[in-house]
Amino acid sequence: MPDADGHPAPGEMELRAVLGALADPLRYEIVSALLAEPPETARHCSSFGLPISKSTRTHHFRVLREAGLIRQVDRGNSRMATLRRAELDARFPGLLDLVAQNLAEPPADPPADR
Repeated sequence: MPDADGHPAPGEMELRAVLGALADPLRYEIVSALLAEPPETARHCSSFGLPISKSTRTHHFRVLREAGLIRQVDRGNSRMATLRRAELDARFPGLLDLVAQNLAEPPADPPADR
């Protein structure tokens, strides 16, 4: 059962939810940005420079939080996000390594219509 802030315990993280959260390009970008930071780095949710409205940004962070990819903490009138590296590595070994390997690779071109 998720805690009061909506963070699932590591044993409750579901692979389908994690992969679904990572399937969205903006959420993948957020996780990639946190992977590029030193471990346990917390960033303001507004610091990612996403070209979306505040309500849409809130939605994306909620999906990441509920999947277990990030931990969010309220700081005054804003929220900070931290990647749950240790818990993700324990629950899904190698997953974040794959994401990190793909940081430098450009996204694949969509298949051409036939």
